[in-house]
Amino acid sequence: MTAPPRQTRESIISAAAKLFYDEGIRRVSVDAIADEAGITKRTLYYHFESKDDLVAAYLEQRDQPSFARFQQWFAEAEGPLPERIRTIFVRLAAFARHPKWKGCGFLRTSAELANMPGHPAIKIGASHKQRVEDWLAGLFEAEGLAEPRMLARQIILLLDGAFAVVLLNRDPGYMETAGDAAAILVGAASSRLQPAAAGA
Repeated sequence: MTAPPRQTRESIISAAAKLFYDEGIRRVSVDAIADEAGITKRTLYYHFESKDDLVAAYLEQRDQPSFARFQQWFAEAEGPLPERIRTIFVRLAAFARHPKWKGCGFLRTSAELANMPGHPAIKIGASHKQRVEDWLAGLFEAEGLAEPRMLARQIILLLDGAFAVVLLNRDPGYMETAGDAAAILVGAASSRLQPAAAGA
């Protein structure tokens, strides 16, 4: 029995996601993805016009789960705001200790496609990072911290810098160090509340 089109499409994306994350975008051929998914190349091209479309779909599939994971880690964390932000980094460090961890799929893809700024996958990756930044800025604004947008950008820099350094030297301790720095930044901002919040 032939699988429904939606199921087939999801199987293709799942196969591509595994190969792209494990081996990189450029090293993986359409033939390899079709083999991994157990379909013909003709079937793959029925669902995706090109490999570029499939790369974009791969990142779209990662977007919501990755964002939801950050939100969950923050929601489950205990203590004041600086410690809850630090927890995100601590949990990421635990992920990075897994032998199959190979960094941030969004950043790795953007590095491989650096000479193609208009690529759909680049736009999806940028949108994902912006969504995380917007979420952080919203958290900080809700707490009444001064300059919440600037603080969110600083935390994003620490996050993505940690991803890059840990991928390079395989020491997740750097992620925890970045978490310490993030907690210091948030703690300092917490002592400088916006005027309305300070007078509440």
